[in-house]
Amino acid sequence: MPDTSSTVAVPPLPPLAAQAERLIELGVHELAGIPADDVRAFAKDAGDSQDGALLAVHPDRVPASALAPLLRRDGKPGFVVVDMPDVDAFAPASVELPDAPLYLVASVDRGDRMANWSPEEALPALTKEERTPLLLTEGIHWVLQRPEALERNRCFMTIGSRLRKANGAFDARTPAIWISNGTGRDGRERRNAPKVGWCWWGNRHTWLGFASTTGRSA
Repeated sequence: MPDTSSTVAVPPLPPLAAQAERLIELGVHELAGIPADDVRAFAKDAGDSQDGALLAVHPDRVPASALAPLLRRDGKPGFVVVDMPDVDAFAPASVELPDAPLYLVASVDRGDRMANWSPEEALPALTKEERTPLLLTEGIHWVLQRPEALERNRCFMTIGSRLRKANGAFDARTPAIWISNGTGRDGRERRNAPKVGWCWWGNRHTWLGFASTTGRSA
């Protein structure tokens, strides 16, 4: 197995009530067609015992393409790479989501210890740890609440989202969220902006971990 990098803790998530207000401030509730009061009520009903979890909107309500531009870093908005026009077709793979517009994602971890692993290597290791990989939309939600989750040389893949091809096989691309260097088709004006892109299923990257959770609930 490849060498792992040292883990650097991401600051804890804000209380659920604060996360609800953040989503409302960004207009995510409007994109999802959920009244602001319903978002606040969900956070309140979850109670203080659930603080530490991530408040997420179901991807059927708000896709990754709508969430990515809400990301900010150095005052620059997030974006989806130009060669991923099908980003919203990446759906949950072997991940059970609550049948609800809002849900909680527990014990989110960036997976720094798995930096320089391939998705093919990381998935069975996460399964053995009784963790499941984050969806792309969940990863974006995390960075919306905690921009510190993206650091230079410590970003993450979200391999809970996969694309099925017409023949039923998975596309070899796997989604990831990292920081643009402003090179190539990104454009210099996007240097340091949050970036939604993809990596190959069998490739390793020293600067990408594998974000995961211990479970989801409504």
